[in-house]
Amino acid sequence: MRRNRTTEPKGAEFQNQLYMRVRIKTQTQCADHGRGFARTFNFNKFRSRKSEAASLALGSWLSRSLAVTTILLGFAAHSHTQSIRLSDSQAVRIGTKIWQNESGGTVAGLTAWNYGEDFASLGIGHFIWYPAGQRGPFEESFPPLLRYLERNEVKIPIWLLNSESCPWPNRSRFLADRRSSRMEELRSLLAHTVSLQAKFAAARLEAALPKMLDAAPEKERDKIRKNFYRVAAEPLGPYALVDYVNFKGEGTLKSERYQGEGWGLLQVLESMGDGSALPEFRRAAEAVLIRRVKNSPPERGESRWLPGWKNRISTYTE
Repeated sequence: MRRNRTTEPKGAEFQNQLYMRVRIKTQTQCADHGRGFARTFNFNKFRSRKSEAASLALGSWLSRSLAVTTILLGFAAHSHTQSIRLSDSQAVRIGTKIWQNESGGTVAGLTAWNYGEDFASLGIGHFIWYPAGQRGPFEESFPPLLRYLERNEVKIPIWLLNSESCPWPNRSRFLADRRSSRMEELRSLLAHTVSLQAKFAAARLEAALPKMLDAAPEKERDKIRKNFYRVAAEPLGPYALVDYVNFKGEGTLKSERYQGEGWGLLQVLESMGDGSALPEFRRAAEAVLIRRVKNSPPERGESRWLPGWKNRISTYTE
């Protein structure tokens, strides 16, 4: 019988320190409002506060680290294969930045269910988990994350292993349960596996290019491949690619379209011009997301998310 481990094989000490810092910070913030985890966080507002010293320090730290990164990108110039390997320290740093982007780096933000959505958003990348009988246009990514963690010998709570779908049927039940032992256990698991979640996101990127090339018109494939390599070669390129593919997907699913137009990594690479790689990637990503909001069903109210999305992609060139 396989023996499960309680934490990641490496980098656990760093992550425990990180967990305690963000947990203390979050509890202090919640105590100020006198409602513990019952408080609803406005992450778009949090993410727009770029002047905060912590955010600036984190961005500076990430930039310095990634400027000398030893991420190995084994690209074959005329094939659909690639290899992306993150060291434990690189995975923690990139994972921390994704966590900051997605939910302000708070432990409470690791378990979210956004208003107007039919699924839970869990982990540093807000991986999607649908309840039983509910499916939508977006790719479900939390169950594959759980399988990835289990393969890496992380101890998964039994109730999670036995859950074939999200155990909370809707947002109201999810929010009502936010202070339960199950929710605390889930947050603890996610806060202690930051680097593995980043490596999972990188694995999604590794599988993305072949899928994108297969889905693209033949005349566009050389451009997409070239732009992918151009971005990957930049110091912040691996972070930008990993974050965006986790943030908005590959762009290959027909279900992820509004009025026939997608918003994933494929569409961003297609929209890039010939300028400097990262500024072009940022410009194209912003244009694709603006188009998504414009094409989206009015009842979804997606314009409320656009400022946070723009703030997120601004980190790709900072």
